[in-house]
Amino acid sequence: MVTKTMNWKQLLSTRRYGKPDTKEVDLEIIRTNFQRDYDRLIFSSAFRRLQNKTQVFPLPGSVFVHNRLTHSLEVASIGRSLGNIVARRIESEVEPELKPLIGELGTIVSVAGLAHDLGNPPFGHSGESAISNFFENGDGRTLQKEMTEAEWADLTNFEGNANLLRLLTHQFKGRRPGGMSLTYACLAAMIKYPFASTERLKKGKYGFFQSEREAFLSIVEETGLICTDAQRGIYARSPLAYLMEAADDIAYMIMDIEDAHRLGILSFDETRERLSSFFDGENLSIFKKKLDDVKDVVTDSNELVAFLRAMSINHLTTRTSEVFLNHRNEIMEGTFKGSLVKNLPEKIETEYEESSDMSVRKIYNNRSVVKVEITGYNVLKTLVEEFLQAAMKPDTNYSRKLLQLIPEQYNVDNTTVYGKCRSILDFVSGMTDLYAMDLYKLIRGDNTLVI
Repeated sequence: MVTKTMNWKQLLSTRRYGKPDTKEVDLEIIRTNFQRDYDRLIFSSAFRRLQNKTQVFPLPGSVFVHNRLTHSLEVASIGRSLGNIVARRIESEVEPELKPLIGELGTIVSVAGLAHDLGNPPFGHSGESAISNFFENGDGRTLQKEMTEAEWADLTNFEGNANLLRLLTHQFKGRRPGGMSLTYACLAAMIKYPFASTERLKKGKYGFFQSEREAFLSIVEETGLICTDAQRGIYARSPLAYLMEAADDIAYMIMDIEDAHRLGILSFDETRERLSSFFDGENLSIFKKKLDDVKDVVTDSNELVAFLRAMSINHLTTRTSEVFLNHRNEIMEGTFKGSLVKNLPEKIETEYEESSDMSVRKIYNNRSVVKVEITGYNVLKTLVEEFLQAAMKPDTNYSRKLLQLIPEQYNVDNTTVYGKCRSILDFVSGMTDLYAMDLYKLIRGDNTLVI
């Protein structure tokens, strides 16, 4: 039996989605197609809106902590390092004509890192839950009979990853075909869950809405992703999606710990202990020596934690890239299981899990975080309910007033019920936390809501 395997020539396609006649750009010029993708995202309004979307802790505040924008920049930075390490190791294994493309792995992963959170609604996972619950248990249940099983699964399990693909590929009203017209290689690197909502895993994650099925299949075909289950429509990830996911995992874990220290949730000693736990043997000795050397000069605890954070990210990036390289045959064949972080050496994986547990206990259950989640849940639920009702019954005076607040690009005149739902969710999910709260207060006539 011949083993199927993905190949770098297809995976690194420089063609752009929505532009079948895309010309191959000379890799010797100032900006390659992949670097152009990076710039398109940086200058996009969707990326700028991330500055007012909560990461974990509420914003704004007197102590600066991470928001979605700073998190995405950090994921892009870590992703670039991961891609560059892998590129240096495998460039000797590919044909000479592919070497320039292999040299762009860091750029592609950094593009995926920049974009990975663009599909998240206001208030993050709390917002996702509010949207899903509105359709599954709220007034939205009455619409189930108007759509297919797969379409209903999209709505009752709103997923930021699927919303990302829609944001990047959908032709919104008055906009150009192909969405942002990013390269196929970069789009594939962003798809962590290459299957539909009807095949979602136990965590409820999936990669595309039914409205983007054709876009997904186009990406799969162009980049040569392997179909691992034809009956269920499940595909293997692009190898670069593993690197993007690892960059996100590393950034989440380390930066949450740093933020918790800045907010006084973790003491310096607790933070140092948590970050040092990722090291062992000679690496731990080096870690301690460098810390001792720095402490002779630096006394500010935040600056010391920043130094520890930098060493921790560097260490985890190096070890995670080793996992990718050690398992690259399985990854290219679509048989690799789990994430790169879950396949780190046992001690590091154990400490990573303990840090995750600590984050749940001390960070995600912190009162300030819970307040944001509760507020966000109610804000998103109300906005979806009000605007969707207006879209379904547009002839009342109140509905006409509400619909005037929706930008023209969100085509609420869509002829299908599923299409109307998608349009309203496009509008609501694209809001910043602050804009969503302002609109909620406007609708409710309440100017006192604060978090």
